[in-house]
Amino acid sequence: MQPKSNIVHLPVYQPGKPIEEVKRELGLTEVIKLASNENPFGCSEHAKQAIVAELDNTSLYPDGGAVALTQTLAEHLGVNSDQLIFGAGSDEVILMIARAFLVKGDETVMADETFPQYKHNAEIEHATIVEVPLKDGKHDLPAMLAKVNERTKIVWICNPNNPTGTIVTREELDEFLSKVPPHVLVILDEAYCEYINDPSYPDGVDYVKQYKNVIALRTFSKIYGLASLRIGYGIGHPEIIRYVNQVREPFNTTRYAQAAARASIQDMAFITSCRERNEEGLQYLKEQFGRLGLSYFKPYGNFVMVDVKQPSQAVFDGLLRRGIIARARWTYYPTHIRITVGSREQNEKFIQALEQVLRELAV
Repeated sequence: MQPKSNIVHLPVYQPGKPIEEVKRELGLTEVIKLASNENPFGCSEHAKQAIVAELDNTSLYPDGGAVALTQTLAEHLGVNSDQLIFGAGSDEVILMIARAFLVKGDETVMADETFPQYKHNAEIEHATIVEVPLKDGKHDLPAMLAKVNERTKIVWICNPNNPTGTIVTREELDEFLSKVPPHVLVILDEAYCEYINDPSYPDGVDYVKQYKNVIALRTFSKIYGLASLRIGYGIGHPEIIRYVNQVREPFNTTRYAQAAARASIQDMAFITSCRERNEEGLQYLKEQFGRLGLSYFKPYGNFVMVDVKQPSQAVFDGLLRRGIIARARWTYYPTHIRITVGSREQNEKFIQALEQVLRELAV
């Protein structure tokens, strides 16, 4: 059996190591996972109640159009229902966009280094990948714009960028979008936008209303705490969303996910609490990194990319032996690790473990 020739070299996405696997491998009883930018505070109690209420409907297919969720989210965002599309996480919406628009000979522009699924899905569709190095950990929008030509089909902007956590500001994005040709689709991936309370951060919904060629991506996996249910969405012009919808698989989001997401939108008190507690955690980590003499990219989401001044894999292994799962092995940042903001207790245990590991490696 011969697979498609252009996929045989593709790497399989490597998520953070599961807690259960680390416990089993290392004989640990307590493991703290700070590798996948999950919400340490769980999800809304309203979402839990909505999931329980759906248990009796387990034998039924979900609403393929997610009509109730669409209506609730459209009202929440101030957009029309035909401007929304849902996927099994925003990852699937990325896949659908690539499937709907990219063909062999198209070019797609993205940062290097950024969320790997843009490149992965573009390669599956035989598109030509044009990567532009980050500048001080940020998207270099002028350099990305310079790579746009008549063959360019999609530009991907991860905001905040994963893994560095940096943002493209409203001023920078205004300048960029004013010069992008209308035939180029611009994807604003805003998976962590709900964590940000900074006036310089642009709201993708505003740009969707202004530009037909902009799609904003968001997810319920991060601040909403519904990562295991796999549900995210895209917001765009009705015509563009219709094209993406034409390649969507039937029943691609579950009854549980739709119900939990809808309930979560209606519990903004939980989101506000998570944002505030995350900010406290960020402040603590930044203070501790300063005390340890470690530099980091200014964080805006619920994670920090910090330069530990040692090979990142060695630091990762040392933390793992102490029951802390971090994220390491970045192509252009060999001495950086990415760490999710945890609860106060988790953050303190991480810092304690990091100090021990760095002392050992310095000997």
